[in-house]
Amino acid sequence: MTAVEKAIKILKKNGYKYTDKREQMLSIFVNEDRYLPAKEVHLMLKKNYPTISYDTIYRNLYTFVDLGVLEETELNGEKMFRFGCMHQGHHHHFICTNCGMTKNIEMCPMNFFEEQLIGCEIESHRFEIFGKCKECSAKNNL
Repeated sequence: MTAVEKAIKILKKNGYKYTDKREQMLSIFVNEDRYLPAKEVHLMLKKNYPTISYDTIYRNLYTFVDLGVLEETELNGEKMFRFGCMHQGHHHHFICTNCGMTKNIEMCPMNFFEEQLIGCEIESHRFEIFGKCKECSAKNNL
């Protein structure tokens, strides 16, 4: 079963209808394999669905996030989305601020912070590093 088929199964299980638009939206994320802003997804979908609204895109993106199909982050005040990470185990991400490429970081800095927060009850955390990937850095240095 492909990632898109799994995502559609999750949608149906939670009472959402299958649509070609939803399938294509999910396919964009699988094919791009990076964080994308809603406006970029909107531009890609408008090629096949010229009347699709930005609100429809945004509503579906947040439905996918609520169901755990997509992950979200924020970069420069803009929400960015990517297909849920299939990597097993606890990890974090480096995210390229130029192209949205994502790389897994296998360690977690929480041990340091737990030592600083003795007596506190940590409920969750999120750690992301933002910068330019190797390819984007090389382009900037030309």
